[in-house]
This record gives sequence, C-alpha cells and structure tokens, in this order.
Amino acid sequence: MTDFVLRGGTVVHPDRPPERRDVLVQKGKIAALLAPGAAAPAGIAEESAKGLHVFPGLIDAHVHFGFGEKITEYSTETVYAAQGGFTTILGYFLNNEAYTDVYRREQEYARTRCHVDYGFHFTTCNELHIRELGEYVNGYGVTSFKYFMNFKGEEGRYMGLDGTDDGYLYALLGESARVGRPTMVLHTENIEIVNRLRREVQAAGGQTLRDWAAAKPPVTESEPTVRAMFLAEKLNARVYFPHISSREALDEIRLWRKRYADVTCEICPHYLTHTETSDLGGRGRANPPFRTQDDQEALWEALADGTADVVASDHVPRKKATKDKPLWLASQGFPGTATILPVLLSEGYHKRKLPLQRICQVLTSAPAKIFQLDPLKGSLAPGADADLTVVNLEKERIVNAEELGSFSDYSLYDGWKLKGWPVRTIVRGVTVMQDGRIVGAPGHGKYLFRRLGQPPILGRTN
Repeated sequence: MTDFVLRGGTVVHPDRPPERRDVLVQKGKIAALLAPGAAAPAGIAEESAKGLHVFPGLIDAHVHFGFGEKITEYSTETVYAAQGGFTTILGYFLNNEAYTDVYRREQEYARTRCHVDYGFHFTTCNELHIRELGEYVNGYGVTSFKYFMNFKGEEGRYMGLDGTDDGYLYALLGESARVGRPTMVLHTENIEIVNRLRREVQAAGGQTLRDWAAAKPPVTESEPTVRAMFLAEKLNARVYFPHISSREALDEIRLWRKRYADVTCEICPHYLTHTETSDLGGRGRANPPFRTQDDQEALWEALADGTADVVASDHVPRKKATKDKPLWLASQGFPGTATILPVLLSEGYHKRKLPLQRICQVLTSAPAKIFQLDPLKGSLAPGADADLTVVNLEKERIVNAEELGSFSDYSLYDGWKLKGWPVRTIVRGVTVMQDGRIVGAPGHGKYLFRRLGQPPILGRTN
C-alpha cells in the first residue's frame, strides 16, 4: 500500500523544530504534510502514528559489503538496516580492478535481494581508477569515491592493492574537480608514524585496546586531515572525512572551514559510547581506534555545535569468531547500522538533551545533500520519496544481535538497554519493517543512480 495518510504523529524535520502533522502519501511519494485531522482525498486509507515521531527515512552513508556471505548479504544487511529504521544505505567497495566489472557483478546480487534503497561508493586505488573516474560518475551513478591515505608504498599489498602516494592523491583530487566535483571520501591516517609506534607498542608487549590506540594516536588522524584540506582547497575538490574520532582532528576541521567551505565530516556511534578502556578485547578493534573520554566528549560537542555533519555506522558484518582473538590478530570493524538511532536517542536525546532536529539532520538531510541523494531522499517535502522512519521515543529494548538480522552474530551493544527505537520503516510508501518484524519483500529496494547537480534516478542499474 503506497497511498495512505499517517495520522497523529509528530513530524521531525532536519531544518526546524518538530511539529504535529499528518503525512499524506500518494504513489509512493510525499504528497503533503497536513494539519492534524485535516481532510485527506476520499477513499484513502488511514494509518495511526499516535504518540509516535515520524522522521524522514534514515540514511546510513557508511556500510561495507563483501564481509558476509556474497549470495545473501544484500538481504541480511538490508534487513538489518530496516530493523534500525534505515531506508537508504550507501555501500563501499575496495578493489584493484576496474569498477565497471565490480558494479555489474554486485548489481546481480543486489537487485533482487535488497529490502531498502541502496547506492555505491567506489574506493580509488590505482591509475586506472583516476582515468575512469568520469565514467563511474556518468555511466554508473557513483558520485562518491574513497581514498585511503594510509595505503602508501607497500601498505596495501596485503589486500592486493597498488601502492600510492601524495602525488596520486593530488592527481585524484584534481581529476575529481575536472569531472564535476564528486564527494571525495578520505580516510586520514599517517601510516609512517603508525608503523613506527606500532613496532614500539608490540615490542613492549601491548595487548589492550589502549595499546592499539597508542599505536594510532590522534596526530596520525589530524595531520593528514590538514594535508588533505590544503590540497582540496588548492584543487577545488569536495572532501568528506569518515569516522573522525579525535578532538584534535575536529579542531583542525573547524579551523580550516573558515577558509574553505567544501569540507564535511562524519562520526560513528561507537566512538560516542566506547573508549580505549572498554573491556572488549579484540571485539573492540577498529580503525581508527577507540580513544579517550575527552575525545568522546569532543564528538558529542561536535554533534551539538554542528561540526559533525553526518553520523554513520562504518558497518562491517563480521562474525565474532574473527574478532575473539589476540588483539593484533583480530579483524577490524563491527556491525552497527541497526543501533545508530537507538544510541543517538538513548545517549543523546534522553541523556544529553541533543535535539531531535539535530539527530534528524545528521541522519537524513545532511547525508542526502553530501552524497547527491536529494531531493528524493532526506526530507518530507512534497515530491520526495515516501521514506518514513516511525519512532517510539519511550520504547526501551535490550539489544540482542540475534533479533536484528545481520550476517554478523554480535553487537557492541548486546545487553545494553537503549531507550528510543524505530517501530516502523517505510520505503517509498511500502512498510518493510513493523514492530521488529520484516514484512517487506526482498527486491523492493532500488538502486540510486546519483547525478551531480540533479536528482538521482531510482532503479537504474544498467
């Protein structure tokens, strides 16, 4: 059912305070926001959102594919997203081959399995990717590209990647400006400093998350951030920093934005809730590492003052067997999409009085604008896709990974009681999750062919 009026809820906007409105949905689009109880077209169905809050459909701009079971991961991880109220996800790929082949292969897996709408980021690793950048933008609707600043020299060989250097980054940013200024996602890490410190920490017998953090102190994140912003300014490139984790890096971003506006950044929920003292062993290994309590407070400050543009998961559907190892052997990353909103509501809205408008902004309109998803996604303006996340702010639930549907079999929040959960996820007018049950069919999710300066095209995969 794609035509209905959702009555009795409080609409949460990214650009103004929440207000009581009924939401009229027709043909899978937002038709209007009505005054409470206002007449709707004759014969249209009525749905209740009494006592609930209605957000635009949430967007997770940082998801990793390729770590689950290839045949089923688009199903499991979009089920997981829908359980968390997410209606759109953007997934990263890291390959040394031409992305033309990667794109076609992944679409064969995705198009019949996704429960929510999806798009791709490509990671640029070699000279071929620079040469084909314009083709990826214009031919495949990919308008965001990641570059690992740490994969210098031989660092990326263990993943089959060519070595790069600052000359490569310079050429990549220059080409991005030439082909229309897609969003360049830069993983900032000074690997030369990391390698030296890591050898020292390992030689001293370090085996804790604090030791992992000591091998990658904030300067290894903040210094390349400055270098990247300097080059972006010189080359007129648009840059985005994922998973910023330290006060030091945030301060540099604040400072640099005074002279160059096209700099945006993301933080992840796990850095808002965990520190280097968390008792997780290998399950807590991530890159960047968990940091100090002061760094954690800096991230909450960045959420409140607008420095952080986006909150995203960096979701990796690892099995706990790959994590429950000695620190230096544990795999990196962990699942996260389904618990983003409950973390922000429980730890942010309820405990720190973070406004709902701000939570809405970092999960809807900001990622939509940065990653060329608007005006179809990220708002409840008439004409937008009828993507809705219906939330019970008072619902308390103990996190249990088994109930959330990911290929991964654990959560950093297993056993945590979080307050504030999505109870209904609607994608283009169709309910895909209701009260913790997946009710939508696989294949409802469509590919988002993004275009620079124009609305995306829904469903184009050729």
